[in-house]
Amino acid sequence: MTMEIDLGRAKRARRAYTFDDIAVVPSRRTRNPEDVSTAWTIDAFPFEIPVLGAPMDSVVSPRTAIELGRLGGLGVLDLEGLWTRYDDPEPLLAEIATLPEADATRRMQQLYSEPIKPELVRDRLAEVRAAGVTVAGALTPQRTNDLYETVVAAGVDLFVIRGTTVSAEHVSSVDEPLNLKKFIYDLDVPVIVGGAATYTAALHLMRTGAAGVLVGFGGGAASTTRATLGLHAPMATAVADVAGARRDYLDESGGRYVHVIADGGVGTSGDIVKALAMGADAVMLGVALARATDAPGRGFHWGPEAHHAKLPRGRRVAVDRVGPLEQVLYGPAPVADGTANLIGALKKSMATTGYSDLKEFQRVEVVVAPYGH
Repeated sequence: MTMEIDLGRAKRARRAYTFDDIAVVPSRRTRNPEDVSTAWTIDAFPFEIPVLGAPMDSVVSPRTAIELGRLGGLGVLDLEGLWTRYDDPEPLLAEIATLPEADATRRMQQLYSEPIKPELVRDRLAEVRAAGVTVAGALTPQRTNDLYETVVAAGVDLFVIRGTTVSAEHVSSVDEPLNLKKFIYDLDVPVIVGGAATYTAALHLMRTGAAGVLVGFGGGAASTTRATLGLHAPMATAVADVAGARRDYLDESGGRYVHVIADGGVGTSGDIVKALAMGADAVMLGVALARATDAPGRGFHWGPEAHHAKLPRGRRVAVDRVGPLEQVLYGPAPVADGTANLIGALKKSMATTGYSDLKEFQRVEVVVAPYGH
């Protein structure tokens, strides 16, 4: 039973929790970290670690998608980013990293106004495929109808439809909305879709046939969605709600399992631990991977919201650079703040609480500990 709070005579609200509000609790059993598995599988694609690189130009380039794939994760390329608008975006990425704060949004709006070139979509995905790793690309719902045929023809393994919030029932008097259920049914590749932050929204997305649902919006390090739109999803509650939808859909569908992927607000190894403890199968990382010295953002991080032509809902933020991507994921950690050796920390937490794999770890005991640590 969810306890509601009176905000005033005309409005009630339920209490929701962020990752900072909760902590996992050790059980009666412990294990060696070497005996812990962080492997997961979505559709026919196995991965050694439950990490997706977020489709953001500061995080995933073709090169870093390949590197992340070799390290056991999945890099998702933003197919509406600089890599599909310019033959050589490296000088532009370097320019973004040197822009004065006051000029960053306006200049990025200019850079991202260049039309997307379908042949570059094809070529970037082909580059990742040639390296022999799993290929994933992301489009917003608004661009999916225009570009998905190019994406599928290029040989993508997993297709991601990612927006601030994505619904199964988008209503529009201006344009023809994306019919998610028909689209997914007609497609030959598994689709991951989101964000969603409530039980009902996630259940409807699962019913479209999605292989995975992204959880969260307005919670990333470079997002200002809460300030501009008043939208925010405290992630511990959001992940637990969507995991509840997964459980109920499993019964409703006669055994079809839809993966829950925490997307936003997962900035440290402790956040990864808590996201999985609340029921996520994997995490989509933005700022956590942007801290890599070989990340394309060159010490900065931004998402597609930062250069929206009419209503920017994000910003370019400076991030502390930790070390190469491999060190960020596997250590050794040069710092003690949860920004390096993310997988080592996850394994240590799983071992300390006595769990041997990710599915088991979803059952770990959690307490409310609202002191910001």
